[in-house]
Amino acid sequence: MKKFNHIGIPTDVEHKGESFNSAIGLYCTDFNESDNRIEWLRFLSDSPMPDELKTTAHVAYEVDDLAEAMKGKKVLLEPFDASETLKIAFIMEDEAPVELMQYS
Repeated sequence: MKKFNHIGIPTDVEHKGESFNSAIGLYCTDFNESDNRIEWLRFLSDSPMPDELKTTAHVAYEVDDLAEAMKGKKVLLEPFDASETLKIAFIMEDEAPVELMQYS
C-alpha cells in the first residue's frame, strides 16, 4: 500500500507554528495543521540536509514496508526514526525527492 500523506515545500519565508530541529538546521511546520497537508521547510544556510530537499518540493507517502518500498530506488536519505512511531527515508524519482513513511 502507498497512501499520500503530505507535500513538503522549501521556503525562505517564516511560517506560524514552525518548530526548529537544530541537528539538521531546519524550521518546519506541521502538515497536520494544514488544510492542504503542506509542510513548509525553512533550512539554515549551513543545514547538512541534501540540496535536493532544500531546493525541491517533495511528496510524502505512507508505506507498509519501508525496506520493500525502497528496493531498486536511488536513496537520498537512508531510513531514520523521525519519532517513536515513525520511520522515514527519502528516495529520488527522476529529479524529485519522495519521502517514504512507515508508522509502527
